[in-house]
Amino acid sequence: MDKFFNLSAHGTNARTEIIAGITTFLTMAYIIFVNPNILSSTGMDRDAVFVATCLAAAIGSAIMGFWANWPIGMAPGMGLNAFFAFTVVAGMGFTWQQALGAVFISGLIFLFLSITGIRRWLIEGIPRSMRSGIAAGIGLFLAIIAMQSSGLVVDSPATLVTLGDLTATGTLLTIAGFAIIAALDALRVKGAILIGILVITIASILLGVSEFRGVLSMPPSIAPTFLQLDVLGALSFGIFHVVLVMVLVEVFDATGTLIGVAKRAGLLKEGPEHSNKNLGRALMADSTAILAGSMLGTSSTTAYVESASGVQAGGRTGLTALTIAALFLLAMFFAPLAGAVPAYATAPALLYVATLMARELSEIDFDDVTEAAPAMLTAIAMPFTYSIANGLAFGFVSYAALKLLTGRAREVHPATWVVAALFVMRFAFFGGE
Repeated sequence: MDKFFNLSAHGTNARTEIIAGITTFLTMAYIIFVNPNILSSTGMDRDAVFVATCLAAAIGSAIMGFWANWPIGMAPGMGLNAFFAFTVVAGMGFTWQQALGAVFISGLIFLFLSITGIRRWLIEGIPRSMRSGIAAGIGLFLAIIAMQSSGLVVDSPATLVTLGDLTATGTLLTIAGFAIIAALDALRVKGAILIGILVITIASILLGVSEFRGVLSMPPSIAPTFLQLDVLGALSFGIFHVVLVMVLVEVFDATGTLIGVAKRAGLLKEGPEHSNKNLGRALMADSTAILAGSMLGTSSTTAYVESASGVQAGGRTGLTALTIAALFLLAMFFAPLAGAVPAYATAPALLYVATLMARELSEIDFDDVTEAAPAMLTAIAMPFTYSIANGLAFGFVSYAALKLLTGRAREVHPATWVVAALFVMRFAFFGGE
């Protein structure tokens, strides 16, 4: 195991990697309940989607672990599942089978971009300041997710967001969980994040905030969604818009997540002398997982930003991802037990990881406005637009524009011009969808 995953070379061991995998799984396990709820609104069988979600996450994470040897978990992405259900099916009138076909087509395009090296070329054109902005932005995005899911912030008709009820049991549990995790990590206690999640989960059950529904249940049948995608039906005029949006979000959401989490784990080396060969494998892993997910019966699978919590717990290799894959398979049998972990237990972990990822802002060259402004705009736009892709769009377009307006266009990598142009086209022809 040490030789296969290069544990010693990464300064880690099997115990640390497994704990990291458990930590990441617990912070992203909510998807096995949220995804079926969203996709079932299209008429898809809820139980089949539950199994498809677990299998897609397991397959994607296993590929990431075995092939790329990176500690990143995969699962159907939030945002794209809502686009699938509420825009493509409910809004545009496509059937869910045709929507799955669109996911499959977008996966093929995504895979082509990865195989040919075009996607990696695009990534290599990302300026160093933008990479730091992406990492920090993902952290801030995690923060808004955590604060919203825990009730620390709520919507307001006057100011969009405002402070939630700090006397609510769930909110107090979140605050307590954050304090526990931060204190344990400050004391250098291994598995601090996992311990915090488990302590708050137990407290939630005892206080009646989380319901304990038992331990075991047999997994439902996946037959209602398995291989039900309608690729030919998806090949219609209107589907071009759908596929374009899916590809753009898949490419830049997943890419941003991979770069942010890998940078936090120290897996990406700066400079032309470093090949970062596992980055290419990671790109292949997430694009392949999309095809598998569409055939199983779920929306696009992507790398999860919650993987940062496992990285903070010490995960550095594919053994972490393999642990995540195994737990998603087990989740099909332990659905009642997995459901006992409430958002109030995972929110503190995400919030703490967000504070750690914000340190990437210190690597931005604030003496150069053409570097600092786009990087900061990237970081700020992600939480405020609730989209990693939008943050990337704001950053790339402003980076190219500022370099051009200041007579420094030659400093811009060709890939950055291409990405900026694609985002301009996206907003010009398709708005903010």
